[in-house]
Amino acid sequence: MSDAQYAPLTVAVVRTLTDKLYERRKQAALDIEKQVRELVKNNHISQLEKLLSVLKDLTIAQNGNTRKGGLIGMAAAAIALGKEIQPFTTQLVEPVLTCFSDTDARVRYYACESLYNIVKIARNSALVLFDRLFDTLWKLSSDQDQNVRSGAELLDRLLKDIVSGTPNFDVEELMVLTRKHGYAEISTSRRFIVSWMNTLLTVPEFSVLVYLPEVLDQLFFMLGDEDNNVRDITRSVLGQFLGLLGSASKEKTDLTGLVNILVVHAAQSSPLLARQTALIWMARFVTLFGTRIVPNLSAYLTTVLPSIHDNQLKAKEINRLLMELVTEGCSVDIDPVVTVLLKHIHHDKRETRMAVLNWIKHMHSVIPDQIIPYIEKIFSLLLTMLSDTCDDVLLLDLHLLSDICEQKQHSLTSSSLNLDSDTTEKLTNVSPYLIKFCISILEMFRSRPSLMTDRGVLIVRRLCLLLDPSHIYQSLSLLLLKETNLEFVSRMVAMLNSILLTATELFVLREQLKKLDTKDSISLFSCVYRCWCHQPIALLGLCLLSQNYAHACDLVEYLSHIDITVELLVEIDRLVQLIESPILAYIRLDLLNATHQQPLAEVLSALLMLLPQTDAFTTLHKRLQAIPAVKLTSKKAKLRPFVEEIAFADLINHFESVSINRQNYIRQNHRDLLASSTRDN
Repeated sequence: MSDAQYAPLTVAVVRTLTDKLYERRKQAALDIEKQVRELVKNNHISQLEKLLSVLKDLTIAQNGNTRKGGLIGMAAAAIALGKEIQPFTTQLVEPVLTCFSDTDARVRYYACESLYNIVKIARNSALVLFDRLFDTLWKLSSDQDQNVRSGAELLDRLLKDIVSGTPNFDVEELMVLTRKHGYAEISTSRRFIVSWMNTLLTVPEFSVLVYLPEVLDQLFFMLGDEDNNVRDITRSVLGQFLGLLGSASKEKTDLTGLVNILVVHAAQSSPLLARQTALIWMARFVTLFGTRIVPNLSAYLTTVLPSIHDNQLKAKEINRLLMELVTEGCSVDIDPVVTVLLKHIHHDKRETRMAVLNWIKHMHSVIPDQIIPYIEKIFSLLLTMLSDTCDDVLLLDLHLLSDICEQKQHSLTSSSLNLDSDTTEKLTNVSPYLIKFCISILEMFRSRPSLMTDRGVLIVRRLCLLLDPSHIYQSLSLLLLKETNLEFVSRMVAMLNSILLTATELFVLREQLKKLDTKDSISLFSCVYRCWCHQPIALLGLCLLSQNYAHACDLVEYLSHIDITVELLVEIDRLVQLIESPILAYIRLDLLNATHQQPLAEVLSALLMLLPQTDAFTTLHKRLQAIPAVKLTSKKAKLRPFVEEIAFADLINHFESVSINRQNYIRQNHRDLLASSTRDN
């Protein structure tokens, strides 16, 4: 070892600088400071560069103490250079950066101290190496040694302070670096990245918002970190960005890009905090950008619909705001919107299904022209929802179906429903969608008897409230006439008859059948009559309802030819109870009418003879005993000219035919059952 080897440093200084004892190294550092000042003072630049080269060689020596000495020497040289450091910044910083890869934690710690002192003196001139400084600090943020991490944090704060005080700092360079490291898995590395974003946001002179689309995904990714500190600072940064959006030019914002990122992080698979924050942003976007959100409606619905049941999220509020944006005349990219809605129409959550139905109903109301091309597809899916287990979903579904049935524009025609010409002709005035609706109802009730038992009355009553009940009963009656499953027809007629005679929703229909004063009402009566032939007592009730008492007398004669079963007696019992109800009070009053008394009394007497001596028997017997011998109402009944057009002879022939067919049907079923039991044995 000679002075020439380390010139302009002496061997003694180098030996002291690389000594094990800190105090001796410190003394050597003071000597180097003194020597550097002299070289600068005398403008011996070449000698100064040689000195820095010697110190650089020391930082890469094999001996750890020598490397530490070199680092101390670099810091001493920087302190001595002071304001004259700028030309030598790179020579001072680069050797120190190399030492951060050292396997010795003490060397890395000394490198932190050395670089801190160098950067503290160099300040802005150190920013020429900002990318390398940033990368180094990012690595040190997850260093295994606590002392090294602490030293790096001090250096990090110093660098942030310098950057914050540099108005012309290259923000783009920093954002490139944050994107490079933004998807780190380690919490400390994430905290380092997001802390730098926080620093940039605190400097008003820096234009950071333009880079939001590039870093937003990373920030939401960090919301899933296990470290509370990382999550807290990330939420703060996101809040600052959202605040900047509120005051920025709305036209320059890459709205679609941001929305797509938010949709990803609002998905159910994301952490709760990320979902909550994403939905907060999405709600804010609606208020900030208004109708500019409409082109992104399908993306919004993809997020909102599955989450609308969760009170921890803002999905319900967003859904309301979105619906307010879609108004009459609003142009919507309807195809993806309909796709999203129909994808969620059978979602597990009731709230989601309700939201989907409300959206379809809303769009059908405010932008009908845009949604009409999709109505047939929508209608078919709405029909499948009639089996929904939630009453409120079912009722809303019925409401929407009725809206579609009432629309004037139809993409569906009656001819496409595969009905025979006679049925099609009789249903000319009925909406094709209502006919399809009735076909679907019957198919569902036939395949799922429990649905008919549990929800049948509710469905029919609500339909009759929303639509013209005469169209519903006419459609169902004509369709049932083509049904081959006579047992199903019988059950349907029993249900429809009970609704007809009791439900308040069918008051208007009862009045039509009672008065029979129009051709349409006569046509309706004939349709219902032919269908009701599958339930003799229901048919008798229809004749009483329509005040066709004389024809009811003719029907009663045929009851003796019918097998009197328990079910038939139960139906008679129910009819007696209905006659005693307020709805059919006019029938009881007709017992006082000179025209109606005799045929009506005959019908009631026949029913009395069929009944066993039950409560219904007693009730009906007392009613018949109460008929006065003197006619209190002697005036003639009102003429009903349209009733005379009813071909009662044809109707009763049809009744006979149906009765015979039904007996044969029951007989064949018994044979099939017997044959089946024989095969099983």
